[in-house]
Formats: sequence, structure tokens, C-alpha cells
Amino acid sequence: MSLLTIDHLTVHHPGGVRAVDDVSLTLDAGRALVLLGASGSGKTTLARTVLDLPGRGTTVRGSVRLGDTELLGLPERALTRVRGRRIGYVPQDPSATLDPLRRIGTQLAEVLRVHGLADTRRAARAAALPLLAAADLPDPERAAGAYPHELSGGLRQRAAIALAIAADPELLIADEPTTALDTLVRARILDLFTTLRTRCNLALLLVTHDLSAAARIGDTVAVLDGGRLTATGPAEELLSPVRGPGNGGAELRSGPFRGPGNGGAELLTAGAQRKVRAAPGPGTEPEATARTGSEPLATPSPPFPGPLVPSEREAAK
Repeated sequence: MSLLTIDHLTVHHPGGVRAVDDVSLTLDAGRALVLLGASGSGKTTLARTVLDLPGRGTTVRGSVRLGDTELLGLPERALTRVRGRRIGYVPQDPSATLDPLRRIGTQLAEVLRVHGLADTRRAARAAALPLLAAADLPDPERAAGAYPHELSGGLRQRAAIALAIAADPELLIADEPTTALDTLVRARILDLFTTLRTRCNLALLLVTHDLSAAARIGDTVAVLDGGRLTATGPAEELLSPVRGPGNGGAELRSGPFRGPGNGGAELLTAGAQRKVRAAPGPGTEPEATARTGSEPLATPSPPFPGPLVPSEREAAK
């Protein structure tokens, strides 16, 4: 049985906007599923609906199951136990989960205590160090004593990953986790996800607009366009390598766009924001302006709510 089963999922935003249109997908334990699409394709809405967080005024139909548990319509108290404990979440911006006024180690220790994984504060703080090491922070003790602003962007994202895996979840959802990072750090973060997936038998749901990221994660790719699933299959069948100066990534076989300096290739929307443009041939101009890899195409997701990383006030209740 699949760990995650999405069955005929449809999500309507207020005003009749169909963000996700009759999508069905499955994800097994220890495997990776990449949701690939341009901004507005519905990939982030789909991922957040797995957490039953599609947004206010949104109408949701279909089914989302984690193992035997139906997540849609689950009572809030039960859903709170699922978030963080069975499902970890890594946002595009680590500040969505990292409290700027508290040390990294303290935040990790709190998550462990809230989920009943450490009996005392001392035990929780001691258990935080291996988590930081697992997230590939080079000096766990120093990172544990640091505030988020004292870490580089890549180290902050690793700290957010440590928070996401603290409770040993079955499923990890990562929403555009490398958009704001440089090429080298981006590659290392993606490799970290692969390491965690294989080491912990963790299912990974990666949301991205970056074709090179999709190719690096590999496994299964699902392409979304206008809320609809337009292609799904093994990464090696849907993506092909890009060779040439400045290109070290991949392209979508059905319609890549290669922009100068983007370190690979990315999906590019133009016009109605629904089409993937084909790469221009020699001597031709692209139909839309290329964006570099440092400029995100996807709209940043709103901050993740409290239950994943509860505040001290919530933990005391």
C-alpha cells in the first residue's frame, strides 16, 4: 500500500479559480515524488492540501490519505498530531518555521518535547545535536547556540530541515526549498534530501519549478499545468540532460526553456501563464524573457502554522 494516496483531488479557490483539477498521485515510503510546474500551476496548493491547509474559502473535493488515515476533514486536534509527527514540512523561506528570537537548539528541543520524544529539557537539547548533524550542519554545537540570523542562508535551511525531521516523520514535504540559494548550496541541499530519504526510509514530496532540481532528485516526476496533471513518470523518461556552456541541468522533453545563466533550465510561463515554452532555435529570440535561477518563478507559500513548531505558549497548554 502506498504511503501517500491523492485520489481525484480538486481544489477551488474563492472566485471559482480551479487551482488543482482532478489530480491523482501515489507516493511510496522511501521514494521521492517531484511536483514540477511553473508559477500558478497548482503545485504548492496541492502540497498544502496534503496538510489540509489549502486556504480560507477554498473548496476541496477528493481524497488525501496517509497510510490508512484520511487527512481531508480530519479534526484539528488529530491533524495537529499528524503535522510534524508524521509529516514534516520544509518551506521556501526558513523564517516561516524558525523563530528569530530563539536559539536553534532551543527550538529543536521544544519540538522533541512537544511530540513526547524527550522527557526533560536537558535530554531534548542533547538530542537536538544529532538532528543538526543529520541535517549536515558542520558544527552542530555552534549551530544549536546560534540565532537564525547568525547563520547563512544555506545553514538556516538546514536548520529548518532539522526541525522538519525532528519527530522522525514518514513523509517530508519540501516547497521550493532551494529557490533563494546559490547553485552549489542548492545542489548540496538537494543531495541532503536524497540522503535523508534513503537513510530514514522517508517519503519525499518536493515542490519545484526548477528542472535541474527535479532531475537531481530523480525518482518520479509529476508535471502540473493549470492545475491539471499533464505528465507523470520516471525522471529519466520525462527529463533529458542539457549540455553546453552555462548549462548543467535538465530540460523537459515536451517543451524546455533554456535561459542564459540559469544553471540549467526552468519552466517559464508566458501569456496565459499556462504554457511551457520551447527552447528557441539558433538565431531566434525566445517568446518570453528568461529569468535567472536566482529569481523565483513560484509564489512564496504563506508561513506554516504553529502546530509544526509550536511556540512555548502553545507547548505549555
